[in-house]
Amino acid sequence: MEKAWIKKMETGFPDPSKDKIPVHIDPDLKAFIPTYLGKRKKEVEGIRKALRKNDLASIQNFGHTMRGSGGGYGFDFISAIGADRENAAKAQDKDKIKISVEKL
Repeated sequence: MEKAWIKKMETGFPDPSKDKIPVHIDPDLKAFIPTYLGKRKKEVEGIRKALRKNDLASIQNFGHTMRGSGGGYGFDFISAIGADRENAAKAQDKDKIKISVEKL
């Protein structure tokens, strides 16, 4: 599923306020979702701070973590954003990083 989201993001990020984002959560993981999403929310501020410091290595690490974890919790969209963010940090594309931060 992650590849489908990456393909969709090549033409632009879906707008969560307008686009429905399919989520398939394993019932056994349901109790962990609030904690997982809370950590992603904290990462957004960490990414903003890293951008201000021009710390692209940290942003790449945040992206890598999101890429690996999102799908496991049923959030393929988060994995796709993480992959995109990781690649943007490698390419030193700060504008693309900023866009991905706002879409999360």
